[in-house]
Amino acid sequence: MAKGESVAGTDIPPGGFVQLLTPDGERIDSVTTADGTTYSVDFTDEEFRELYRDLVTVRRLDSEAVALQRQGELGIWASLLGQEAAQVGSGRALRPQDMAFPTYREHGVLYCRGIDPIMPFGLFRGVDQGGWDANEFKFNQYTIVIGSQTLHATGYAMGVTMDGRTGSADGEAVIAYFGDGATSQGEVNEAFVWSGVFNSPIVFFCQNNQYAISEPLERQTRVPLYQRAGGYGFPGIRVDGNDVLATYAVTRAALDNARNGQGPTLIEAYTYRMGAHTSSDDPTRYRISSEVESWKAKDPISRLRAFLTKQKIAKKDFFAQVDEDANRKALDLRERVLAMPDPEPVALFDHVYPHGSPEVDAQRAAFTEYQASFEGSGH
Repeated sequence: MAKGESVAGTDIPPGGFVQLLTPDGERIDSVTTADGTTYSVDFTDEEFRELYRDLVTVRRLDSEAVALQRQGELGIWASLLGQEAAQVGSGRALRPQDMAFPTYREHGVLYCRGIDPIMPFGLFRGVDQGGWDANEFKFNQYTIVIGSQTLHATGYAMGVTMDGRTGSADGEAVIAYFGDGATSQGEVNEAFVWSGVFNSPIVFFCQNNQYAISEPLERQTRVPLYQRAGGYGFPGIRVDGNDVLATYAVTRAALDNARNGQGPTLIEAYTYRMGAHTSSDDPTRYRISSEVESWKAKDPISRLRAFLTKQKIAKKDFFAQVDEDANRKALDLRERVLAMPDPEPVALFDHVYPHGSPEVDAQRAAFTEYQASFEGSGH
């Protein structure tokens, strides 16, 4: 698929992928794919350091969320451990006007959009419904139903075209995130059909973390996922999802193609979920420890740190400061989560309809009367 595939130690999957930074921290200046597209990055030393800060911070906040769930402070949590490069690389590739549609795991993309990381915690703590102004942040609400956000994104992208917001470097593009398991859902395939037919300005970003909950990839598809795009009339490309540089380069190119009126792209970010699918899952029941260990050697943070060290872009005091700053942010996040007030039970009726409803009003009144019946009873 791409030049540069023979680099030692990269453990490239059959068919190849775009890689600009090896697991050993060796930089590949550029990669040219079979269609003649060349991918590269041109970052300053400070921009390289910023990417490292993002990766470390996102992982640390995620680990704090896992701890909060294990301590009973969250109902559930979907960890992104191991997928930081896929999320940070693609998240930083977005331009301010672009719109993102996440699943329930894109905490790293949310962070890169400049959104307060506390926002999803109301949903997972059960104190609100996870709602925020998607247009304000150019980041849609978390989606729990597998794959449904791809149709939401497709409809939005069709609207972008109808509003004339494509066809130039200042145009708007849309990105829809989903996992390898979601590619088996009808909604995702419907989104591919509509986006292909209408040449919509959308990038489908599949984080192939090798498992749909407990189902391995080989039980989901007989061909690499990125090759499915051809059947819908638009290009697909596979990128090393543990390489933040390649992920950035590939995503930025696909988004720019979309905003300039060249239609959809399917990106398969080849990565690995190091932890459980969610905090309700036990991955030791369906995968072996040696597999996990082999992927640890391709850790996205370790490889960028190796690169920064080899190139003398960062020193030990920089890495120590990044860790300290990330720990401070994690502690602040913990304190804010624990301080979240519990809502009044009757509040569950407040946002059912934007302008109210007689039926909901009657239900609220009945529920209020039911609550009042317990007053003074000691219950």
